[in-house]
Amino acid sequence: MPPVSLTDHAPKKSLRVAIIGQSTFAAEVFKLIQRDGHEVVGVFTIPDKGNREDPLATIAAQNGKPVYKYKSWRIKGQVIPEVLEQYKSVNADLNVLPFCTQFIPMEVITAPKYESICYHPSILPRHRGASSVNWTLIEGDTTCGFSIFWADDGLDTGPILLQKSYPTTIDDTVDTIYNKFLYPEGIKALAEAVNMVANGVAPKIKQSEEGATYDPALFKPETHLIDWSKGGLALHNFVRGLDSSPGATSFIEPQTKEGIIGDGEKIEIKFFGSSLWQSEYETEGDKLYITGLNKPAVVHEAGLLVTANDGVRLNIQRLKVNGKMINAQNFFKASEEKISIELNSDELKFVESCREVWRAILRIEIENHTDFFASGAGSMDVVRLVEEVKDLANVELQNEDVYMNTTFEEFYSVAVLKARGGSDTKEVVYEGLEMEVNKMKIKFPTQLFINGEFVNADSGKTLTLINPTDESVICKVQSASPNDVDKAVRAAKKAFDEGEWSKISARERAQILFKLADLMEQHKEELATIESIDSGAVYTLALKTHVGMSIDTWRYFAGWCDKIQGATVPINHARPNRNLCITRKEPIGVCAIITPWNYPLMMLSWKMAACLAAGNTVVMKPAAVCPLTALKFAELCVRAGVPPGVVNILPGSGAACGQALADHPLVRKLGFTGSTPIGQTIMKSCAASNMKKVSLELGGKSPLVIFEDCDLDKAVRNGMAAVFFNKGENCIAAGRLFVEETIHDEFVRRVIEETEKIRIGDPLHRGTSHGPQNHKAHMDKLIEYCERGVKEGAKLVYGGKRVDRKGYFFQPTVFTDVTDEMYIAKEESFGPIMIISKFSSKNLEDVIRRANNTEYGLASGVFTRDVSRALQFAERIDAGTVFVNTYNKTDVAAPFGGFKQSGFGKDLGQDALNEYLKTKCVTIEY
Repeated sequence: MPPVSLTDHAPKKSLRVAIIGQSTFAAEVFKLIQRDGHEVVGVFTIPDKGNREDPLATIAAQNGKPVYKYKSWRIKGQVIPEVLEQYKSVNADLNVLPFCTQFIPMEVITAPKYESICYHPSILPRHRGASSVNWTLIEGDTTCGFSIFWADDGLDTGPILLQKSYPTTIDDTVDTIYNKFLYPEGIKALAEAVNMVANGVAPKIKQSEEGATYDPALFKPETHLIDWSKGGLALHNFVRGLDSSPGATSFIEPQTKEGIIGDGEKIEIKFFGSSLWQSEYETEGDKLYITGLNKPAVVHEAGLLVTANDGVRLNIQRLKVNGKMINAQNFFKASEEKISIELNSDELKFVESCREVWRAILRIEIENHTDFFASGAGSMDVVRLVEEVKDLANVELQNEDVYMNTTFEEFYSVAVLKARGGSDTKEVVYEGLEMEVNKMKIKFPTQLFINGEFVNADSGKTLTLINPTDESVICKVQSASPNDVDKAVRAAKKAFDEGEWSKISARERAQILFKLADLMEQHKEELATIESIDSGAVYTLALKTHVGMSIDTWRYFAGWCDKIQGATVPINHARPNRNLCITRKEPIGVCAIITPWNYPLMMLSWKMAACLAAGNTVVMKPAAVCPLTALKFAELCVRAGVPPGVVNILPGSGAACGQALADHPLVRKLGFTGSTPIGQTIMKSCAASNMKKVSLELGGKSPLVIFEDCDLDKAVRNGMAAVFFNKGENCIAAGRLFVEETIHDEFVRRVIEETEKIRIGDPLHRGTSHGPQNHKAHMDKLIEYCERGVKEGAKLVYGGKRVDRKGYFFQPTVFTDVTDEMYIAKEESFGPIMIISKFSSKNLEDVIRRANNTEYGLASGVFTRDVSRALQFAERIDAGTVFVNTYNKTDVAAPFGGFKQSGFGKDLGQDALNEYLKTKCVTIEY
């Protein structure tokens, strides 16, 4: 509820005021009148509803003011003598009537010295009557407002004291205009009007009859009936005009998805949450036949789409069917059972606190089955409930959460789930595979993930996934076509423009991402096992890096969600006026992400966490050879409460799925990690399609320079990790080692000695340190790479061939005597192949020149005890990352990305957010 501040016009004298009315509105008026120094001598309100006292009566009693509760002021048109006498006993100077629903006799209206002033929520003389706010919207007024007038014996016809207006939008409802204007400004205006009376400056402006309207009260059921023969705009206005209560009503024939089922009793439906339909794509769904409409309505994924007889379309969000409120898209669905949630000790305390809030509002004992509205609550009570729960536990509820969950159990379940970071209560349903492996049960989907659901590809094509450890078939996974890509992109666009993701705050977004990280933590052994069987990653490494760093990444970027902000910019003023210039950091929109096969889950996380933290939606294509952890991640997204359409996962080929993403006109940003040639193709497509923003993390040939003054033990250990880490399938792997000639032979000897100790085998075995290459085609390329190195004259001192066992195992390999012109000195192997060249430290310039003599610039490293030399190297090497006396030391807070043909743009760190944000400059003159 908006805060109400003190009025600006302090009174010159104090008045004795009687307040006649009810509701929180009247209670707030009471507070301001008291604060302005007037004496409230009596409060006249309505009787209690059950055990529930009106808020005006409550606040008056708390302040020691006499309270009178009358069921009626009159009998047969005549004032009740005892009531009149009781009223006169307070000896008021002025009556104030804020939102008074009772008909007050003229003997009371004219009794005080200054008579009576009354609040009315319209710009009189328009919309006289009890339903003025509703008629403001039903008539499509572009301006709403209120009047403070002097009460007379007519219906809202007295002289005007004060009026204020406010523009309405086509999407406003009774609640929105009430909450943002009529409520806060009306309270202040009434207090201001009392002060004007006290100061003798309150005008009495006779109402004009020109433009006057007397609109009927919308109390009787027949006044709520929808006339479907009207145009779409009129229908939209009628629905939103009755949106809070009682709802625009219609009756339809009993029907299922297959059509009308007979001549049974008609179904009463009330319509809520109308918006004019302006989407650029057609909807698909089930037909709902409504008498009076030429064209059936469509129950679709975002509501009920109604096409009026003039062709204008409106979308309905909620329906009350025979008294039960449902989301419109669920009209034909059988009543879905909600899963009962288990509450921890803190949540149990929270539920009891919620129960106290309900008890304070309804003034009755609250059972789990207590219905909020059946117990007498109204629309302002909804606002109060939402605000009090927010204050209680910082849980961001919407009014709709109350309307859709009317019993106490339903309400607290939704509140708890939102506090946890999500509101989904349904089990995740998909076609998938269950396996007993690595001493555990694992389960993962094998379908596409589009708009929050797992679905089959429309083409029926699949990808066959091979376990690289034993070459067995793991399963078949659905393969996305360009048409599937279009569906996913449009779902992401809708989620960005209209969905829950576009409405929640940055802090709520963070809660969901933290929840997602927690779920990944809970499933880390399962994720690491899936990564192992699908990509060949060593299980212990997958736990620590593939999965562990992924979890860290989500937590890091979740923390950034509510810290993305713009700036104020000092610019020249346009004298004599002044200027304010600010920047806004805004999400880009629909983003596409295409990831490689070496770190399937980690590459997804590096890009997607920043993308979602910035507020975008995403369509992601994992590598075709290992998409399983991405699909398991999609399942966890549902469980975390990520709204439908925000994350979409599409396994598929690069030629079909990847190219369709690069070409799609609704994708505004594409992030890609992979080879340089594919990156070049993607960049061309992004430019040709719609000039979409692109960031590329591509190939590398990272130099590692080892000087004679290094810690040799550390250099050997880190040098091997720089090449052999993750089977060499590492984008920043040291593609070429430059070892100073004075220590060259000793370095090679120690490397071979240690390489012989590397344990090659099943990646699920805890003692394994080197697993199989990701897939057969890659292993074959490594064999060809080594054969070419030998042919060109490099010395193969260890490995260079496939291990003699089933699976795609390749021996860690060491080449020496590699000269600069050789193929293996210039091109990336992306495998466990160490390329060693000699250099002399007498010429630092020469080794830096050789290290920079490549079109790649992803990473680099240097080992030396000479700080000056290390800093010179770091300054002059042309690479996005420089490691000094370490290697492979990446962190979620440190930006990662390359130069030259290694691409551009950053993953990780604050810099990564900029890849998924756009900066808007706003200049204001005043």
